[in-house]
Amino acid sequence: MILLVHMLFGALIGQKVTNILGAIILALISHYLLDLLPHVEYSIKNIPGKNWHKEFSDMLKISLDVFLGILLIFIFSDNSMLVYTCVFFSVLPDGLTILNAIFKNSFLGAHSKFHQEKLHFLKDKKISGFWRLLTQFIIVIVCLFFFLI
Repeated sequence: MILLVHMLFGALIGQKVTNILGAIILALISHYLLDLLPHVEYSIKNIPGKNWHKEFSDMLKISLDVFLGILLIFIFSDNSMLVYTCVFFSVLPDGLTILNAIFKNSFLGAHSKFHQEKLHFLKDKKISGFWRLLTQFIIVIVCLFFFLI
């Protein structure tokens, strides 16, 4: 799932859930639940080999994705510290996956195996790009709607 979707969902949790610890835990869990849905995501295949010159276009896409996520959160949320804390925790699993690609580690490796293989079980299924994009688009629209009510 692209980061913008995780970020918006996490921000929405941070805005709507009043219990700080509960909001943080829900934001973290939301990442794994959203990754169960069919979706598109960025390739990180060049990171383990440290082929940074081949990774530039993906890094540019990710940077634009994060920037747009922060912009939408800034515009639509109440911009509380809890909102941005939940945003952090909602993207943390992808951050751990990137760290594992750079620095091999048994804990990070176990997390990445669970995250990439168990939760992304639909990535190898024949689901059209349309449906993979549509699920993300719907989540974004629903999040923006709930920010406004």
